[in-house]
Amino acid sequence: MRKVRIDDVAGWMGPADVKRPLGRELGTEDVAVNYFELAPGESFAFGYHRHADQEEVFYVQRGTVTFETEDGELLVEAGEAARFAPGEYQQGWNRGDERVVALAIGAPADATETEILRECADCGDRTPQRIEPTDGRDALVTLCAGCGAETGRFT
Repeated sequence: MRKVRIDDVAGWMGPADVKRPLGRELGTEDVAVNYFELAPGESFAFGYHRHADQEEVFYVQRGTVTFETEDGELLVEAGEAARFAPGEYQQGWNRGDERVVALAIGAPADATETEILRECADCGDRTPQRIEPTDGRDALVTLCAGCGAETGRFT
């Protein structure tokens, strides 16, 4: 058995103000559990994405999350949860004025195939992306897989 205090878990760089890998800290083997806090305008993910082999459940504790999905927008409010099956595209955003606090739970723990799409100004379209650290390792960048243009920078 393991127990952690959320504030004691080191965070990750990314598009969310706060992302803490609780599952890793707890030693989970079959499920990923991540704690998020999203400031207004922030997202859980680096882009519109899908996991080929992982289902995800998002539980919103505070605020409202707007998920972009293939079927349109899905609003998930405090006290609600949403599930995305393997292969379903989605991206969750805090489009409100209040901070979002949420848990993301995914199984299996490691998503081996994740396809990320972002707008590439150089290509003029939403394109597949890859994520790389900067040379100084002080940020992560998303890069268009087609032309190599930087489409996002996250600290």
